[in-house]
Amino acid sequence: MIAIMRVRTVLTAVIPGIVVGVALAAVVGSSLIRLEWRAMTTTVNGWSTAPECGKIGNNILAQATCAAVLPAANVPQEAVYWQTAVDGAGHRLNGQHDYILHFLPGGLPPNSGFWSVTMYHVNHIFVSNSINRYEVSDNSGLVLNADGSLDVYIQNAPPADHESNWLPAPTGKFSLFLRVYLPDPAILNGSYRVPPVIEAR
Repeated sequence: MIAIMRVRTVLTAVIPGIVVGVALAAVVGSSLIRLEWRAMTTTVNGWSTAPECGKIGNNILAQATCAAVLPAANVPQEAVYWQTAVDGAGHRLNGQHDYILHFLPGGLPPNSGFWSVTMYHVNHIFVSNSINRYEVSDNSGLVLNADGSLDVYIQNAPPADHESNWLPAPTGKFSLFLRVYLPDPAILNGSYRVPPVIEAR
């Protein structure tokens, strides 16, 4: 009986410590991952990328961060990813506004595979829409402008005379992902810059 009481006393003292320890580890771990993600990412024109994700290495915190934020990321030679939830002015993307992603002539993401821009709700679920289009890519039949530039119209309502280049947005907040497969050296060395998402006026 005394032994049982001692076990209960020990458990009463130990279990709260374990619970507190697990809770602290979760809080500290998530904070470390947020800090590491900020340190790993490069942001240009509102688009953020973490070129270290997908690389094999011994930095356990970097590996954990990539697994949490970009699970199953390819090595950069296979694919590079950018994401944004803001326009070029730093304002939160919202379907109450119309936007244009304008690629200059010769300014499409250089690659030996393909590129795509994908639309997501803030919870990373595809945005349902009347034409069942969740992304646009160089395989989408996009129409170039007369000077060879390309405009992607990101908005809730269809753009007049530009539906071929329309990426439907929800009525509220959203985010975008740009993925480039088999990227060329200009992407791998960081010299290529994704153009900003500009609010149409």
